[in-house]
This record gives sequence, C-alpha cells and structure tokens, in this order.
Amino acid sequence: MNKFYLPAEWYVQDAVMLTWPHEQTDWQHILKQVEPVYVEISKHITTRQQLIVVCDNEQLKQSVSQLLQQNDIDLHKVHFVVCPTDDTWARDHGPITLVNDQGQTLALDYVFNGWGNKFAAANDNQINQHVFAKFNVNNKPQDFVLEGGGIEVDGEGCLMVTSECLLNPNRNPDCSQAQIEQQLMENFGCTKTLWLDFGALDGDDTDAHIDTLARFAPNNSIVYQGCDNSEDSHYAGLTQMQSQLSQFTNAQGQAYKLYQLPWPAAQYSKEGDRLPATYANFLIINGAVLMPIYGVEQDQQAIDVMQQAFAGFEIIPVNCRPIIEQFGSLHCITMQLPQGFFQQA
Repeated sequence: MNKFYLPAEWYVQDAVMLTWPHEQTDWQHILKQVEPVYVEISKHITTRQQLIVVCDNEQLKQSVSQLLQQNDIDLHKVHFVVCPTDDTWARDHGPITLVNDQGQTLALDYVFNGWGNKFAAANDNQINQHVFAKFNVNNKPQDFVLEGGGIEVDGEGCLMVTSECLLNPNRNPDCSQAQIEQQLMENFGCTKTLWLDFGALDGDDTDAHIDTLARFAPNNSIVYQGCDNSEDSHYAGLTQMQSQLSQFTNAQGQAYKLYQLPWPAAQYSKEGDRLPATYANFLIINGAVLMPIYGVEQDQQAIDVMQQAFAGFEIIPVNCRPIIEQFGSLHCITMQLPQGFFQQA
C-alpha cells in the first residue's frame, strides 16, 4: 500500500519545528518571559529527536544558537532555517506531513492567511518553501486555506475538526461543508470526519481550533477540555461539546474512550482580557507529551489525567503562562515532522 495518509501525532517523529519569536513580533514586550519557554521546549525535544528552528534573520539565528548552547542543548540536533517571519505560530503555518507504508513522506503546504486575514501572514506563508528547499523535502502546495491547529487525526481513518473554524467564510468561502470534508479526507487518507459544533475559548483568535478543545490519544481515546464551573462563560459551550464527543464513533463505528481535563483557573492579561488557557494544547513527541500548565491549582490534576490517557509516555509539564499572553499555547507554537521528513527526496 503506497498511499499517503496523515499519521496520528504519536507516530514516530524526525523533528519538531519552532519559529522563534523576535522583536518585530507581537512578543516584543514580553520576549524575556517567552524565550525561556522556547528554550525549555527545545531542550525537551532535542533529548528525543531533532529540532528545526526558523529565524527571521542571521543575527537572530546567532543569538538563538548562543542561547541554546548556554542551556546545554546539543546544537548537532538543531537545524536553523533563516527567512523572514511575521510571527511564531508554527502549528498553523508549518507543513502538514503525510507518510506512507514505504517510509516516504509528502509535506502538504496549505495557504496560511493569518486566521482569516486577521493578521499579517505573507512571510509566514512562505516559511515552508524555505524549509523544503533546505532539506530537499518532497512537498505539494495546496490551493486551500488551512492551519494545522484546525485538524486532528487518529491515524485510523478519522478526522476531527470544528465547524466554527473550517466553515468560517474567512477561510475558504467558495467551498461547501461537503466539499471541505471531501478535500481534507482525500488529502489525509481519512474515511470519516467528526464535526464539533460547540466549544470556543475566549481570547482565541483562531475561530475555535480543535487543538484547543479536543485531541486524539492512543488506544481509541479522546482527551478534551472540560469546564465544571457553571458560572464561567465557557460552561455551556464546553458542556455541549462534551455531549457531542460522547456520541462520536471512530471509522469502525466504536465509541471513543473520553478523558476530561480539568478547567484551569481563569487567566487574564494586564488589560483585563481573558486568556485562552487550555490543557488540551499539548504536543506529543517521541515517547513523551509536553503539556502546558499555567501555575494554577488544577495543573497537577491535569497531569494525572494525561498520565492515564498516555500510559507509557512521559508527561512533561511546561509552564506556558507567558505564551497565552498572545492567545495561543504549547501546541500552537510547534509542528511535529514525522519520520522520513529528512530523507532526501
């Protein structure tokens, strides 16, 4: 079987891609708080696999290289790509990489339009081509707007998405739901699409990306962000989402085992804006899960839930409180690249 398909995130990986924050991005005023989080994530990744770091310019590359070295990170495992960047959300501008049973990969390069033209994205939309050129990656540009944070696959034929994001007219206004579904199932080698119609986080710029709400886990499971505070503005939507998830079945018609993550204490910016703190925005790497925590009392309970859902994986908490200041979290700033990505095309 030589057909390409999108593997689950726990499929063995060559690397993870990060796009490093810099002074010309919205991170400028909190760069000192944000960079250490990037360094910590880089350290965890390089103990298990390789890392691609995209830098806006040569000077940034030199300073990041120095920073990683100072933190005892093995630079032999780090590959730098220098090209202009607008921002740092690698999950959404990064390549979505398919695999086949021969161990080959095909990287799909979708259009990134700044989550529906909300933000400048022209440079970020070009990053993948710079990456492909450097590593000679087998790739295919797609004339379709899609972000990696907007899709989840179980690797067994099921695709999970949110209607609020994928059906938003700011993405692919000329496509019907049926057309979007058909295109993505063909692209990813899936046979069934699960549409979540409820659940969205205050302060989320992505129009309810699935990776902030519900995620597939091994052994036919879904881990999702719960909300048990009936006074909270998210309670109704996340309760309806939970009900919908309980009705979902996989491509073979079996119900998923559900793991509910606790609702973290509300986080606010200095300006008083609610920040989208979610435990669902974790990254799976080889043998481990990097999960966001926020320095709140629910962190330990969330770690315990993740340990149940990912038996056999090391659960590594990373405090992402500075990251949510820009309304995303750990999964949003990373993109995994499956085994075979670095093979010469």
